[in-house]
Amino acid sequence: MRVLVVGGGGREHAIVRALARSGHAPELFCTPGNAGIAADAGIVAADDGVVPAARRLGADLVVVGPEVPLVAGLVDELEEAGIAAFGPSAAAARLEGSKLYAKEAMREAGVPTAGHELAASREQALAHLSGCSYPVVLKADGLAAGKGVIIAADRDEASAAVEAFFTEQRFGATQVLIEEFLEGEELSMLAVCDGTNVVPLAPAQDYKRIFDGDRGPNTGGMGSYSPVAGVDAAMVARTVAEVHEPIVGLMAERGTPFRGVLYAGLMLTAAGPKVLEFNCRFGDPETQAVLPRLRSDLLDLCLASREPGGLAGVETEFTPDWAVTLVLASRGYPESSSKGDVIEGVEAAAATGAEITHAGTAHEDGKLVTAGGRVLNVTALGPDAAAARERAYDAAELITFGGRQIRTDIAARAVERTTQEA
Repeated sequence: MRVLVVGGGGREHAIVRALARSGHAPELFCTPGNAGIAADAGIVAADDGVVPAARRLGADLVVVGPEVPLVAGLVDELEEAGIAAFGPSAAAARLEGSKLYAKEAMREAGVPTAGHELAASREQALAHLSGCSYPVVLKADGLAAGKGVIIAADRDEASAAVEAFFTEQRFGATQVLIEEFLEGEELSMLAVCDGTNVVPLAPAQDYKRIFDGDRGPNTGGMGSYSPVAGVDAAMVARTVAEVHEPIVGLMAERGTPFRGVLYAGLMLTAAGPKVLEFNCRFGDPETQAVLPRLRSDLLDLCLASREPGGLAGVETEFTPDWAVTLVLASRGYPESSSKGDVIEGVEAAAATGAEITHAGTAHEDGKLVTAGGRVLNVTALGPDAAAARERAYDAAELITFGGRQIRTDIAARAVERTTQEA
């Protein structure tokens, strides 16, 4: 079986590694890939598009990683060309492509989420903010690579955020959702769906801000870990019942069944889980922590999700080990990125047993160099949170490049909580 993975980041590298463990022993390919993925899969050029590339390859399945091609309808194009694809249709991917669409769907399905108002202009936003309580959350309606969220502590910060959205158009031309600020702790719950059935994966927690202590601007994610202390099987079941299943049911009623991965970004509030956002694909960097723990066959899950009712009765199996993923980012990220900085120590880090997945790397003059904002992911497993965290940081310290950024507090609270519980 030939499987083509679409994307070129750390998430796609983790997907390739997980597919390589499949009992089907698939031939793996990736487009556009990166320097690290090239060691694990054949790199396929797709200058004329993914569909022609998949046809030339004779791909039996195409797994689409990033949100942009999903929202643009790549799965629809592949299926119309007779090429099997894993991921939602463009109509179903609107859950991520438009936060307003997702909010309206949640309201109709009765899914708990933060209250919100839509501002279509700078003037509307400022008028609404004059009567808000603070802090308040402002979100770009469309895709923004995980960065289009600003939490404003007061009116001055909110006004500056409005200028960033509407005057600077920092996240493109967009409407803005002004949301109630939710108190609690964030949780990422990914589930594989077949249009009817929902099969949850292991819970994870990620870190969006660039600096320790959750300070600084939002990024695409600076680290993650799985499992999550306090999130047991009962909480997972509750989340699926209150969040995933109602949305999947609504999408089916609308004639746009959701197939693929439905990622719910949640806030665990005193009143229970509430949805911050939906993503229509594997999360990044949560996937890098979740998939190394997966013992079920990922390819089987992907294939079953394409069949109506294909996931009925399916349960996923995960190792009891903890996984901690660290993101090594380049100088200037997230506002910019430094490219061409020589990377050293990757082989030494991998020799420790850590899994090194590449996000923004390339080969230049025979050397591995930076080629993006998030450069590498370092994931380590351990029997508990403390061991996994120590192994991840020990491995990460062996990797160097100019301007390297890394948070030092990833999974620290998990260690604290599990130590207290013990």
